[in-house]
Amino acid sequence: MLSQVMQDAINEQINNELFSSYSYMSMAAWCEYKQFVGCAHWMRLQSEEERNHAIRLNDFLLARNCRVIFKLIDQPEVDFESVVQVFEKVLTQEQAVTKQIDGLYELAFQEKAFAALVELEWFISEQVEEEKTAREIVHKFHMVQDDPASLLDLDRELGTRSPETESPA
Repeated sequence: MLSQVMQDAINEQINNELFSSYSYMSMAAWCEYKQFVGCAHWMRLQSEEERNHAIRLNDFLLARNCRVIFKLIDQPEVDFESVVQVFEKVLTQEQAVTKQIDGLYELAFQEKAFAALVELEWFISEQVEEEKTAREIVHKFHMVQDDPASLLDLDRELGTRSPETESPA
């Protein structure tokens, strides 16, 4: 069994992951409203990925015979100045999640929650990839600036994203 402190922290991260999922759905809705359907597709898949992260943590707690306690999810941002700002928000959000995961890993280390350490190693690797991807997309948007043809090409490219194949557990 995990300590109560560790259980509370993982439950908080479940909530964080669900907020991220909710936030990505909000970004997807904005993108689709602004006719960036490729970006909207990318955001929907990202939302699903974040939900899967929450499920993975949910299942980890249950496997350790711990309670899962869901909390209210704050309203995500709904208005953006541009599609570039949306992806800048993606990068900022992923950097925040990285800090959350790092803090959770540090707590697991202090609590000597070795099973949690092993589980969280996957999340650490995942966050490296998440930040890298977001940073690359932001860079591409900055490269194309406000060139309509390039923005459409980038939107089309982002629309080719495939769903992740790894299951949440």
